[in-house]
Amino acid sequence: MNQDPKHMGNVLLLRAAALWLLAALVLAWCLVGLDFGIPAFKAVFPGKFVRVLQAHLDFLVMSALLFGFYAAKVPLPWHVRWAMAVGAFTNSSLFLAQALFPVLETPEQAQGFLAAIFPIYLMASILITSYGFGKGAVTVLKSTFEAAPPR
Repeated sequence: MNQDPKHMGNVLLLRAAALWLLAALVLAWCLVGLDFGIPAFKAVFPGKFVRVLQAHLDFLVMSALLFGFYAAKVPLPWHVRWAMAVGAFTNSSLFLAQALFPVLETPEQAQGFLAAIFPIYLMASILITSYGFGKGAVTVLKSTFEAAPPR
């Protein structure tokens, strides 16, 4: 891959965006299977159809954001890149978890390991995602006020 060495670290964003776009594509086909009423898909996703749709759309949005930050060609600190890549997955996977495990729809009534860990996973995901994309946005915004190099 030919790329300016100054932006090479941002390749993580490109890789994550491609992976999460593939996840969205797989979920699109799962939505088709659910809509056609194929029993195997309903067995895998016993939760609400709308949760699979939300996961699909969130993976698409997160992929678009990652592609956009990559395309901006603004160097980002490693911890921001990783927070963005991980947060993009965990945020989208919250909806997927609810589609796979309907008991998570009402965590206050649910019992067991999944019900106990889900609120912690949710809060960690929100924090990581907010930090990554928030810091990334501030970094890109600040870069627009820097003097352009003379040509």
